[in-house]
Amino acid sequence: MPNTANRRTAKRPAQAAPVSPVAVPEEREPRGARRKRETRARLLDAALKLMAEKGMEGVAINEITEAADVGFGSFYNHFDSKEAIYATLVDSVFEEFANMLDRLGSGLSDPAEVIAVAVRHTVLRARHDPVWGRFLIREGFSARATSRGLGQRLLRDIGNGIAAKRFVVADPFIGFLAVGGTVLSVIAAELNYVAPGAPAAGVLEELGFSGEHLPERTAATLLQTLGLKRAEAEKIAVRPLPVVEETVEAN
Repeated sequence: MPNTANRRTAKRPAQAAPVSPVAVPEEREPRGARRKRETRARLLDAALKLMAEKGMEGVAINEITEAADVGFGSFYNHFDSKEAIYATLVDSVFEEFANMLDRLGSGLSDPAEVIAVAVRHTVLRARHDPVWGRFLIREGFSARATSRGLGQRLLRDIGNGIAAKRFVVADPFIGFLAVGGTVLSVIAAELNYVAPGAPAAGVLEELGFSGEHLPERTAATLLQTLGLKRAEAEKIAVRPLPVVEETVEAN
């Protein structure tokens, strides 16, 4: 019989114990950097509210720092001048929104729908953020806002519609002024007459007008201004709005 005592038993290699992932501590923002960022954000927020009400020329730096609860000297740690914080506001407030409109329109092939979506979203944004809306009314045709951000996009979109023979506009610049000026006027009407708590809420009713569906009505009328037939303009103006997530960026 075979000698079982000398038989070797094959051993399976021992399995290594599962290694727990090493927790990597999140890098915490240094306290000084966080305070600096928060201070800058407070200054921008205060400047936006004040300049929306009184314009850049009507606001002093000490008003901004007082409203932001920041020391006067701290202002110059972030901005060289009142003009510098104004330029930052125009770029951040309008450029960020214009970028969002570009994302909304990226999937649209019809220049008319691109304009309708931009108009409706602009009026809706002002409805939900009245300070933003008032700042847009005041600065919408300023040199800086017209040459970049929303103004630049509007000129481009009208030009695209003309090139595609979708719009019939004899004078593109006047078309730009007509669209931009109408949107600003509608936002003013929204904030003064239509929005909850508006200072002159009863005026439209007294005049026999309705404030309902202003974004859609504005888009339809402006598409007719650009050359579309009324029935088609009204149909485009009530299509479901495309939605994209807005990216939140630190100031």
